[in-house]
Amino acid sequence: MKEYNFAPIFLVVFMLAANSIESSVTKVDNRKFSSIDVFSLEWASDPQISPDGSHIIYVRNFMDIMKDRRRSNLWVIDEDANNHEPLTTGNENDSSPLWAPDGSRIAYISGVDGTTQLYVRWINTGKTAKITNLTSSPNGLSWSPDGRWLAFSMHVPESHPPFAQMPPKPDGAEWAEAAKVIRKFDYRADGTGYLEDGYSQLFVVPADGGSPRQLTSGAFNHDGRPSWTPDGETLIFSANRHNDWEHEPLNSEVYSINLSTRLTQQLTNRVGPDVAPTVSPDGEKIAYIGFDDRYQGYQVMKLYVMNRDGSNNLLLTETLDRDVESPYWKADNSGLFFSYDNEGDTKIAFVPIDGKVQLLGGQLGGTSIGRPYAGGSFSVSTVGTYAFTYSEPTRPADVGLGQHGKMAKRLTDLNGDLLNHKDLGSVEMFWFSSSHDGRKVQGWVVKPPGFDKSIRYPLILEIHGGPFTNYGGRFAAEVQLFAAAGYVVLYINPRGSTSYGQEFGNLIHHAYPSEDFDDLMSGVDTVISSGYIDDRNLFVTGGSGGGVLTSWIVGHTNRFRAAVAAKPVINWYSWALTADMYASGWKYWFPGFPWNHTEHYMKRSPITYVGNVTTPTMLLTGEDDYRTPMPESEQYYQALKLRKIDTALVRIPGASHGIAARPSNLISKVAHILAWFELYRVNNTSATTN
Repeated sequence: MKEYNFAPIFLVVFMLAANSIESSVTKVDNRKFSSIDVFSLEWASDPQISPDGSHIIYVRNFMDIMKDRRRSNLWVIDEDANNHEPLTTGNENDSSPLWAPDGSRIAYISGVDGTTQLYVRWINTGKTAKITNLTSSPNGLSWSPDGRWLAFSMHVPESHPPFAQMPPKPDGAEWAEAAKVIRKFDYRADGTGYLEDGYSQLFVVPADGGSPRQLTSGAFNHDGRPSWTPDGETLIFSANRHNDWEHEPLNSEVYSINLSTRLTQQLTNRVGPDVAPTVSPDGEKIAYIGFDDRYQGYQVMKLYVMNRDGSNNLLLTETLDRDVESPYWKADNSGLFFSYDNEGDTKIAFVPIDGKVQLLGGQLGGTSIGRPYAGGSFSVSTVGTYAFTYSEPTRPADVGLGQHGKMAKRLTDLNGDLLNHKDLGSVEMFWFSSSHDGRKVQGWVVKPPGFDKSIRYPLILEIHGGPFTNYGGRFAAEVQLFAAAGYVVLYINPRGSTSYGQEFGNLIHHAYPSEDFDDLMSGVDTVISSGYIDDRNLFVTGGSGGGVLTSWIVGHTNRFRAAVAAKPVINWYSWALTADMYASGWKYWFPGFPWNHTEHYMKRSPITYVGNVTTPTMLLTGEDDYRTPMPESEQYYQALKLRKIDTALVRIPGASHGIAARPSNLISKVAHILAWFELYRVNNTSATTN
């Protein structure tokens, strides 16, 4: 076979990347956000407000530049923004803080001693105790009402005899590694890899240390945070314990388990998810979220309340056409706090048991870091104040404090020392009409630092994944790096995006990609009409679902100078049978199995239209990606090579679907995208005068 030398092109790629993203190492007085600044970013997550509302403990996330890892410590701040202090420190990972009911202690998870264990810290004395010596990582901490116990979930491994018996090998012989026989349905997961045999079970352990006691058993996974009844005798939890749980992964129910007898009782019974159960303070009711599964691509999660025994189900958010998340009971049992996404912004709301939804505030988010996705969390005190991750377009998440009827305030400024001295791209929201049907679609344009409307700039269309998710006015390091390199960046929530209701989300049901292409092109046309875009220099990129649409776009138009499809699906037939979500992909996104609907699958596959492509297109995927596996990118790369279309295949070693999990991979991803675009940019200058 003929060998090809790709070294010259990649030498150019890395040289151009170095020119595209200026480094603060080489320019001390650089006011632009640069790639090395990624390692200086910090952000708050999981803010937990004390029962009396006086203190907030939160996870302070940062980057370890020497180990190229994300790290986290616990910090505490008063409700008036005073006494901002660390509770843990070091290049470790401390997470999941949770106040004891009386506010005297916190429980948390840490890997400080080399294994992931439960710890308890006494607030007044500062003394800390490791209370477990677990063999697997704990999750979903929950205090008993009297503060004596902690409940959690943990993987319990199982062992099986060898499938085939090998003869004994001679002493000192070096044979090949033993064969791995896979017979289970769920055998690998993106970000985890090939799964160890076993199941996640519920445990309780004394809060002052002792031996964990396993409560649940069986060939089912029991994940999520359980909720205690006020008497401390029962745990309420969600699990999928149906016999066909592997084939119907969303069909979970709410259960109760008595700690003394281990008697388990099923409290809900419908086809669809019933998750996040939480017991009312008086123990009389249980709130949970879910929906009746109609096997649609997008289905709205609703908030329900039922009696303690599972009777008298009541839907509280029937008129709210948005996904409910993270329900919290008000201390007087009168209703629940929750969050939901609306038009690219995450809101916090309250709904009385017998009333209408009341909006409390927005700007919850800021934890995605790489791209402007939704995310973040909040918690509620017994006095009704709430702590949340406060999101702004120019800042990753800080700690915020809110109260019904009052303006929310930001308590921290974790990136002021870095970003106060940087000129960031300005983020502006706008609406436009889709050329397909005139439907209103929301988008955001990010203008580069020093923007001058008399200059025409190159444009990057950056497309979100999902496809059932949303972008918004949130900080995004990747977008800011594009803007710092002199590009106007456009991102859009086309049809199929969440935060606009069930009808909008399901416009792509069994039809993705389709008219969302028209939405994206209409957004590009709208920004071009503003007069500051050089329409000779249009570029497109996106990851996951955005990679699907990027490869779809270049098969349907040649208006873009170059494209980068990150972790795309190229062939829906092969994806449906190789992705880690193969139990549900064919059922929710397609009308049936691929072998029964080959024409439908291929009609929606970008590979079908590869014969139309003239746009230079790079493929960029993690080598350990099991959500959109590497062969998807390889198919497109090889097809483009056969057609003599300029292409490149960028493989990120050790990366799963979340390429940017390691800081250097986030930087590498942006560098390769910009370098590819610079190869094809007309005039190869930062801007073109109008």
